[in-house]
Formats: sequence, structure tokens, C-alpha cells
Amino acid sequence: MKKFGKKYVEASKKLEKNKEYSVEEAIKLVKETSITKFDSSVDIAIKLNVDPKKADQQLRGSLVLPNGTGKSKKILVIAKGAQADAAKNAGADYVGEKDMIEKIQKENWFDFDIIIATPDMMPELGKIGMILGPKGLMPNPKTNTVTTNVAAAVSDVKKGMVSFKTDTFGNIHSVVGKVSFDETKLKENLEYIISTISKLKPASVKGKFINSITIASTMGPGIRIDKNSFDI
Repeated sequence: MKKFGKKYVEASKKLEKNKEYSVEEAIKLVKETSITKFDSSVDIAIKLNVDPKKADQQLRGSLVLPNGTGKSKKILVIAKGAQADAAKNAGADYVGEKDMIEKIQKENWFDFDIIIATPDMMPELGKIGMILGPKGLMPNPKTNTVTTNVAAAVSDVKKGMVSFKTDTFGNIHSVVGKVSFDETKLKENLEYIISTISKLKPASVKGKFINSITIASTMGPGIRIDKNSFDI
């Protein structure tokens, strides 16, 4: 049986067991139940009524949060020529082609959070797919990290782009923001995530699409939100 720390237990006492809270109540509580000394992230878990074994029910994509994530990401762009120049001008932290791929392969270099690549560089990146894949770093067109407009992709990441995909249990996880965000900004980000996901309901899914919504701060207790709080 899993044991929880004293701070977690105390924070959990502020929640009513099995209660689903309104968005406003949940946001207040996620701030009150933050137990870390640092500025915790606020994360969301959305349980979907999907069968991840079916290809058409495996959701994957990206979205740009209205108020950002509160965290800056280091961006590596794999591109040539004009696209490489555009990436540098857009503020990418690292830009290169085969030289960067070799650096990852030979030096085990991972001083970045996300890779954006042009389609023509994907065959080269594919050679180190076994290294990037397990770390969740392989670029993908569905998450807008394989693109012919790297400048726009870099800009989106800087603004607060997050990627998402269903896990093996049909859940989607995403960051909502930071505990230090004011309640309005957290609510706007949260509502945008739910609105975006709700529009991705596969045609093969009958009945309700979203089963449950839970938010939590880093290491904090989960807070369930009443789905009726959202216009979906």
C-alpha cells in the first residue's frame, strides 16, 4: 500500500472524498493544496471513453495555451539553409543538421526539451529514432514538430505549445500552468484544453467522450472537476 507524506495527507484533508468540484473551486483548491517549496506545475489528467488499441481512437496533437505554461523550453531545430536561418531568427536555442544528430548519438547530448525538424531531415533523424523515441523527443507532424514553417513552430513553443497523446489506458495528460498563475489564467488555459480535446472525439466513439477530469499540483492530491462546468 502506497504511503503518502505528511504534507500530502494534510493537503488531502481539504478535499471531500469523491466530490467533483466546479472549475473555480478546483483552481482555488489546487493552489491551496500545493505542497512544494518551488512554483509547482498544475497538471491535468483527462480520462477518455476510447479504446487505445484502435488506431482511430489514438489521439495525438498539440495546442498553444492562451497564457503559456510558465516554463521556457529549450528548442533544437534540425533544418538546412533558409529554414535554419529562420529558426535562428525565431529564437531557437540550437540549430543544425547532421552535426546535431551526431552530437546526440555520440555524446548522449540532451540539453534541449523539444526537437522541431523539416520533413527533409526526418530520414536522418530516423536513424536515431531508437534514442529519441523512448524519451518522447521524436518529431511528429501531428504535434507540429515536423513542419515546413519552423519559425512559426518555434514561436508556438515559446508562446506555450504543449503536445498530448492518449496513453495505454486512454488518458491524456497535459500541463495547465503554474500554481503562481492567477486563477483567471489557469481557468482560461484549462477551458482551452478541454475545448480542444472535446472536438477530437472520434466518429467511432459512441456516447460520452470525456469520462473524468482531474487536476493536481506537482506532488499534490488530485482534484476532480465536474464535467458540467465546461461548455462541451
